[in-house]
Formats: sequence, C-alpha cells, structure tokens
Amino acid sequence: MTNKIANKPWAVIALLVALVAVVLGATEGVSALVRSSNSAAALERNPYLDPGTQLHRRAPDFTLSDQFGRRLSLTTYRGKVVILAFVDSRCTTICPLTTNSMVQARRLLGGAGSRVALLGINANPAATKVSDVRAYSLAHGMMRQWRFLTAPPAALRRVWARYGIAAEVEHGQIDHTPALFAIDPNGLLRRVYLTQMSYATVGQAGQLLAQEASRLLPDHPPVLARLSYQPIPSIKPDATIALPRAGGGTVRVGPGPSPRLYLFFASWDSEVTNLAAHLDDLNRYQRAAARDRLPALTAVDEGSVEPSAHALSQLLGALPKPLSYPVAIDRSGRVADGYGVQDEPWLVLTSAGGQILWYSDVSTSAWPALARLASRVRGALSHAPPEAAGLSSALKQLRGSPPPLAALHREAGQLLGSGSSLSGEIRSLRGYPAVINAWASWCTPCQQEFGLFAAAAARFGRRVAFLGADTDDSAGAAQAFLRKHPVTYPSYQTTVGSLRSMAAMVGLPTTIFIGPTGKVLYVHSGQYVSEGTLEQDIQSFAHGG
Repeated sequence: MTNKIANKPWAVIALLVALVAVVLGATEGVSALVRSSNSAAALERNPYLDPGTQLHRRAPDFTLSDQFGRRLSLTTYRGKVVILAFVDSRCTTICPLTTNSMVQARRLLGGAGSRVALLGINANPAATKVSDVRAYSLAHGMMRQWRFLTAPPAALRRVWARYGIAAEVEHGQIDHTPALFAIDPNGLLRRVYLTQMSYATVGQAGQLLAQEASRLLPDHPPVLARLSYQPIPSIKPDATIALPRAGGGTVRVGPGPSPRLYLFFASWDSEVTNLAAHLDDLNRYQRAAARDRLPALTAVDEGSVEPSAHALSQLLGALPKPLSYPVAIDRSGRVADGYGVQDEPWLVLTSAGGQILWYSDVSTSAWPALARLASRVRGALSHAPPEAAGLSSALKQLRGSPPPLAALHREAGQLLGSGSSLSGEIRSLRGYPAVINAWASWCTPCQQEFGLFAAAAARFGRRVAFLGADTDDSAGAAQAFLRKHPVTYPSYQTTVGSLRSMAAMVGLPTTIFIGPTGKVLYVHSGQYVSEGTLEQDIQSFAHGG
C-alpha cells in the first residue's frame, strides 16, 4: 500500500483532517481539547502526532462481516467506547502503526479495556474477502483483539462515503485516508485522528487514544502510562548506535569504515510476500558482498510494531538455515524513522559517513534478484554524493566552470539571503540553465533526495546552475542539516509564498527547472527516488533546455 497522505507536510495533514471533519459535521476544533497546558503545547510541537479533531454527531451505522465470517453492526457495541479505524487489509505502511496503537490503547486501560471495542473496516477495494481481513488479523496477532470488518466493494464504498474516507487504487497500490474515530457509549462520533508515518510515536498515539477512551467512559478510569508528547528525535544514519541482536548481543549501526546495506522488515510482511524465502535468499547477497567487495547487509526488525516479543524469533526459527547476516531489533522505531522507512520491507544503502545513497520500497517494487540488487548498489555507489571529507574533491572536479557558476561553487553549502536574494541570483544566472531544489530540514522526503542533488550538482555543475531554496525553515536547523549534507552550491532562505511567485507549488520537496532565458520549463512536485530520474530531467529540462 502507498499512503500519500502520510508523506505530506503537517499543514496539508491538518487540512485533510478538517475536510474529514466537515464531511462528518465537526463542530469544534483541536482548541477544544481538555488537556493540561504542557500536554497541549507538546502536542502542538509534535508534527508526527495528530491531537485529533473534535466531532459531535451520530456515528453512521453499518452491518459487515468480521474475520470469522460473522455479521456485526456498530449498534452491537452500544454502551462501549469504540475505536474505529479504516485499514487496508494488505497494508505494510501506515495501517500497522494504527492497529498497534489501538491495541496499546486498550492495554493501557487495564481492566477497563474490556469496555472498549476495537473495530477495523477494510479500506482495500481490491482485497475484500473475509480471508483477506483474517490474514491481516493473523499476521498482526489480532484475531482475538478486534473485529476487522469487510464486505463486497460496493457495500464498503457506501460506508467509506458516510465516514468521509477516500480509498482508491493507484498504479496497483492502495491509497486511503488513514482515519481513526473515537465513538462514545451512546454511539456519537467524538474525535477523528489521522495516523502519521512515524514508528517512534506509536506508543504516544496509543496513550492519546487511551486518554480519549477514558474521557468517554463514565467513570474515567486511569491510563497506565505517562508518556510525554514531545517530539521523539529519530536516529539518523550519521549517528552510531548499538541495537539488540536477534539471538543475543548487539549490532552496531551507523557510520563505519565502509558503506552498508540495510533491510528493514517486520514478521507481518509474511502476509503479502514470502518473507522467509527472501530472507534466506539474501544469504546469497551476503556471500557475494564478501566476494565482490560490496557493502555488507544488516537486517533490522521493526520491533516497535511487532505483534509480540516472540514474533521475530518464531520467524527466524522457521527458516531452513541460519542467516549469515546480523538481524538487529529497532524496538523504539527511532532508527526506522531516521532512515526514512515508509514501508516494509525497505532497503537502504548508506555511505561510510552515514548518508543515504539509495533506497527501495520492496513492497511496491518487488524483491530484486541478486544480480539486480548488486547492480543497483554498485550504481548508487558510483553516483555517491560528496561527503564532508570528499567535498573538496567534488569542488576540484568543478574547477574551470564559467565565472557565474564558479561563484556558486565558492558558496558551497552556505545558507544565504532571502527569497528576494534568490530571485536576484536567478536573474544573474541568465544564459545558464538552473535547477532550484526547494527543501526544508524538517521534510523527510527532502532529506531522502538531498544526496541525489549533491551527486547531480557534482556531475553537471560545470554547465548547469544548482541552487537550494530552504523553505519555511529555521536558520539553525537548516545550517545544521547542511553541515551534515554537503553540496557544491548554496541555499537561500525563502518561503512557499515567495516561491509561488516563480512557479506553482503544492508542498515540499519541489524542483524548478529554469531555461537559459529565465523561463520556468518544468516543475517537479514531490521526491526524486532515483538518480536516473533526476538526471533524465536535468538532461531534458536544464542541460537540454
């Protein structure tokens, strides 16, 4: 499953929450939350945790079939608090975070959890059989934890419409609104949440749901946790950390003497792929890596969303032979967040210094054969962007550039001026094609594509002007990011409003291609996922323009 909603900036997320609320007749906003000032302030500062939008209307009823084939209606649960989520029955992205937080919420209420019902409604129009919702429930250890409801597509679409849910198939992938509703014992919708793509916040989201359920229960039972809602810092590839190793010991991840290939996965990937066979097959890659001097493989189990403490050991114990590569366990979710994991399984190649050179969403692009995987790794290494120690080498390659471009190279990695200064710089570059990359330090897709621009600028910088546009960002955060992600060109501080005077923008990242006459030739909205795609656009719209 893809989930474009989870990858959009927080402002867009807020807009989507508001739209769902309008469909449901919302009467009050987030400001109506009754919380301590500290919790409210922390929630406001946490871009990966939705505090929810208040609702007050009758929850639309439905009658659907659960994972056991039994027919159930929402009215069955009158007298209980209901936590209702719309879940793709074959999801490997955001839905497991949603369902894990639901289970945690009920657990945090202790005995009072028996008065909270967990319901899911299938949001996959292409996998609507009872066997589909049963398979998800089994894979996630939830057969007795909830009721996962489904029906033929036409019946599901009627329910989606009544709850303001958008669900569609795009390029073979399911895209749906990741909405979760809290319903009080009288059957009234009281709050709607949108799950964010952040593994580290699953525990916080569970506590948030538990607190809402407690508020809706007449006796307000205590919540058995006191987690802060402050943003949880991710652990990025340029930081060294020792993670627990499956079978005992620890595994060191982060910078090292050589590049490294990581596979992020969870046991429930087995629902949609032959995970055991592919893990076993990666033994061949590890042997090839040792023989051909390729980066060694480390697997990382996303323990933060595993259904139980034994799920990983059971998976590994069922393999035909032990794995020849280490399996680390990311129990906090901070490593997956820092490495930009958006789906599982997910491959990430990092440089020795901790830069992301390449990644692949295995769930949507399929497991690469050994030869193809080795080829992609070699290709990414050959186009690796300059690291801090190697920036001088990249700048040496650009010596002899025309004076206007050489002036940019002398400002490599600097944060300059403002939106008006950026416009002036672009005017001074008339006669040369230009590539403007709009980014921000807080934007995960921007972080993931930044290395591609570093590599492209080193390759094309003698003929094409590259500029960064640090958008709606703090100077301190941007400068810290640039110190860790060196490039051969400067960035200018600006805003979305300023950039919109130049070209249409819908969010970050955005790349603007300008021809030698100063005319905007093309605007690429969203993240570049491969160096080949970026270089093709440079050839077509900048170098060739």
